[in-house]
Formats: sequence, structure tokens, C-alpha cells
Amino acid sequence: MVIREMTEADLADVCMIEQETFSEPWSREDFASALENPNNKYLVAEEGVIIGYCGYWGIAGEGNIYNVAVKKEYRRKKVAYKLLSELIRVAKDQGVGSLTLEVRKSNQAALCLYESLGFQKEGIRKDFYQKPMEDAVIMWLRPIQ
Repeated sequence: MVIREMTEADLADVCMIEQETFSEPWSREDFASALENPNNKYLVAEEGVIIGYCGYWGIAGEGNIYNVAVKKEYRRKKVAYKLLSELIRVAKDQGVGSLTLEVRKSNQAALCLYESLGFQKEGIRKDFYQKPMEDAVIMWLRPIQ
């Protein structure tokens, strides 16, 4: 598996994974816009084809992780762990001091993944998610080690 920066050429594959993963998926234009901002970093995992991706938006020394997804047939194979480990390393190299994210309260697999990477639960966003309506757990990794 190769982990590298996402490019515009990856967006068709990324959007297919996004569509199969999320109830309110980002569009191709959303990802293209995110890639244009030099403060944002997006990575893909590739095994001949794109099998996963993740990324953050950087603002004032912090990064907000908006997207983490892996193709169904590659889940539970440490792809997300490897992607996020590399994203954390890249963020640190870019001078980002902390990372935050929201995750569905019911998503135990993701909660365990983020905790294994050092993220701490720090709050709840009531009714943050739609389709279905659900609270989000706010998690932080600070400082990035």
C-alpha cells in the first residue's frame, strides 16, 4: 500500500468511496476546492486503485479532520490507521499543533481507531449529523506528538 498526497486525478475514485460511505457525501467540487487551499492536506491510500483517503483543513495552527473513508472491502485491514498516522505526521511537519474531528456517537469502530491514535473525547455536538439525526463526539489530539 502506498500513501501519498491526493491529486485532482484521484477525485473520481475518492467520490465513489465517499458516496458509498456517507449519508451526506461531499461532491467532486467540495474535494477540488479543499485541494486548492495550501493549508489543507489530503492523502490517499493506493493498491493499484484508491482504497481510502483522509484529510484536514488547517486554520491558525490547528487541523480539522473532515474526511476519513476506506472502501468496504479494505476495512478492518489497518488502512485508516495507516492513513491517519501519516496525516498526523504531515500535520506536525506543517506546523499544525493539534487536530480535531467529529465522529458519530454510535461509530464505535471509529472511536476506537481515533483513541488508538491518541485522540481524546472532549465534548458532544448535539444533533450534529443528519440522515439519521445523531450527536457527534468531539475529539482532539493535542499537542501532536
